[in-house]
Amino acid sequence: MNETARRLIAILEMVPLGRFIPCSQGWNGRPPRDRYTIAGAFIAKAVYNLPRTSDLLERLSADEQLRLICGWKRGEALPHESTFSRAFAEFAETELLQFAHEALVRETQKGRLIGHIARDATAIEAREKFPEATTKVAATANTAEPKLPQSRRGRKLGPPKRWKGGKPVRTAIPDNRIHRQRSMPLDAMLKELSRECSIGVKTSSKGHQNYWRGYKLHLDVADGQIPISAVLTGAAVHDSQVAIPLATMSFQRVTYCYELMDSAYDAAEIHEHSRSMGHVPIIDPAGRGRKTKNTFLPGKAPREFTWAESSRYRERTMAERVNARLKEEFGGRYIRVRGAAKVMAHLMFGLLALTADQLMRLGAGDS
Repeated sequence: MNETARRLIAILEMVPLGRFIPCSQGWNGRPPRDRYTIAGAFIAKAVYNLPRTSDLLERLSADEQLRLICGWKRGEALPHESTFSRAFAEFAETELLQFAHEALVRETQKGRLIGHIARDATAIEAREKFPEATTKVAATANTAEPKLPQSRRGRKLGPPKRWKGGKPVRTAIPDNRIHRQRSMPLDAMLKELSRECSIGVKTSSKGHQNYWRGYKLHLDVADGQIPISAVLTGAAVHDSQVAIPLATMSFQRVTYCYELMDSAYDAAEIHEHSRSMGHVPIIDPAGRGRKTKNTFLPGKAPREFTWAESSRYRERTMAERVNARLKEEFGGRYIRVRGAAKVMAHLMFGLLALTADQLMRLGAGDS
């Protein structure tokens, strides 16, 4: 038995899939195929880093050892590819993988005090079309907006200014999403986030802008490179809008002290929410690396890390390493499904395998 097969057996024994997959035996009529065996095969697909389900079926029909590990004794007993597709759609609709990952994290980390939680998002490229633009046009047409006065040249002048005591008074700005999230339950926060396929852009460390079509996977990673929480959104959703939902999910699952985030999360509401839960936020100040003309004036210099915060902030790279492993080793780069639910199910199969593999490495002393 090779090393990959041994790792697959250990991962299948550690992941609590049987607790969330209903048994199909004992029902009247033609029973469906065993969903537990198919779920184990999808985990094998992530461990072996296979791009397509057809590649998994070819590997199962040719490799007797892998077929026995997944639960089929004969090659004729393998279900058809359409059966795999229907089972995968059921896993995605019921969010079975999310529940299994949460149970795995709770059981293995319940007696541990975690020092740092690193928060980051990674681009997930998908092969699907955008939602039709007619829905957006219809939505904007239904909302009645007041007509603004126009100048002689046809330009909109905007709402009239209000004056009080000889000075203009600013109108109240409506609450943004981050401000509303502080008083919302977790389910409402996740429901408000957009999960539609869209165009995302991210600026690299050298200042270049990289565009992609698809989604974003937002992760909370604990010390030891263990994924704690995961949320999938559209690529156009800003990282800061998922910080409070992720922090709430991680707070319900594990106990930790510090939250490490980059400059995209530098908002007053995120700082306050982290401190309200008893954590210490260490967030890279926005604009810390920019060179401005007024940096020498008092009150204009950007906020800087202390030596202790700078030392702890270096641990944030563990989130980037987890993102790289998910894409390179556990099939996160091969997205062949459409829809946010199915994309999340595909990523969660790889994330489950990655979490179990990292837990075994820490147990063996290989961090």
